[in-house]
Amino acid sequence: MAEAILQRLGGGALEVRSAGTQPSVVNPLTIRALAEVGIDVSDARSKSMTEFLDQPFDVVVTVCDDAREACPVFQGGGRRVHVPFDDPALARGDEAARFAEFRRVRDEVRAWAAEFARDLQAEARAGSELARP
Repeated sequence: MAEAILQRLGGGALEVRSAGTQPSVVNPLTIRALAEVGIDVSDARSKSMTEFLDQPFDVVVTVCDDAREACPVFQGGGRRVHVPFDDPALARGDEAARFAEFRRVRDEVRAWAAEFARDLQAEARAGSELARP
């Protein structure tokens, strides 16, 4: 969810990648929850963080405690940010109850991502202004 939401909010100014510690498939409830807010991830695939070990990153964001503990050091000297969202895939109950959890987490991610994307864009603008002669 975070990748798709940040990508949308960044408006092309952010290059976002996402990966997991134990990739499997994209949860259909994730696809539905994002579709409700106009984000199509029906063609997304679950990726392992090992796919990105040789790539530099300015910022590495972890969104669950397991990922924070397992996350390797990535190239580029980027900073690390941890935001402990609940994992909606762990929700119990019938489909309606589980989907409500996906919506709740989606909305929390959207609120965080909007502020985070604004901060990153402000940092980039400030950096480019400092680089001007």
